[in-house]
Amino acid sequence: MTDQILVTHQEHVMTITLNRPEKLNAMTVAMDQRINQLVFEINNDSTVRVVILTGAPGRAFCAGSDITDLDQYGSDWEYRNRFDARRDYARAIHLIRKPVICAIDGYCIGGGLEMACASDIRLATARSTFSAGEIRWGWHGGSGQTQLLARLIGPGQASRLLLSGDQIDGTEAWRIGLVELLATPEDLPSEALKLAQTIASRPPIAVERTKYMVRVAQNVGLDAALLVENDSFAYCMMTDDAAEGRAAFAEKRPPRFKGR
Repeated sequence: MTDQILVTHQEHVMTITLNRPEKLNAMTVAMDQRINQLVFEINNDSTVRVVILTGAPGRAFCAGSDITDLDQYGSDWEYRNRFDARRDYARAIHLIRKPVICAIDGYCIGGGLEMACASDIRLATARSTFSAGEIRWGWHGGSGQTQLLARLIGPGQASRLLLSGDQIDGTEAWRIGLVELLATPEDLPSEALKLAQTIASRPPIAVERTKYMVRVAQNVGLDAALLVENDSFAYCMMTDDAAEGRAAFAEKRPPRFKGR
């Protein structure tokens, strides 16, 4: 099953490609387990500074879970406890400490939408299709769909998508703030890599702390969040990379960050 999750490592950028184009890159349990394994590897590999998550070329980024494979999760109770069993691929993306760029072309629905929402930055093509269609069949998403979507685009727009189950294209997704950047299908891989390389060139500790602070802003009251931000800032200022940044600025040269 490893060929259904392709992993490439270019300098400090890791690209994870969902590789079942004939099945709209729908996720199986085996793929789910591999994604969860990768999270541990990424978080503990200092050579990885940024992750690109994408789908193999075809009609979809990801159509969510492969419905024919759901029985592999076990009983209803075991499925409910899939977080603890490391069998929730959208939750896994949320747990990556490094910045995650999601490059979307085609269908981004169900669990695919949840993975996109769990990422930090989303690039998409205008022809992409976004949908939280679970409501059509009697349920809502259970891996962050209602919570992450509402935080990304606000309760009104989230309710429009979640309660109707309607589809929107990439242009509408960009208009409502679900997608940060639009690209042509031909340019999507290079645009995602260019952004990833830019972020990877920044000091790794400060990048991780900044991602963490954005999460704090989404979950903590302002007064407490400002205190946490100040503590994080103070820590960053004590790193070797911050000293290197100050020296490079004074010497009018590019900084050489080492993640220390």
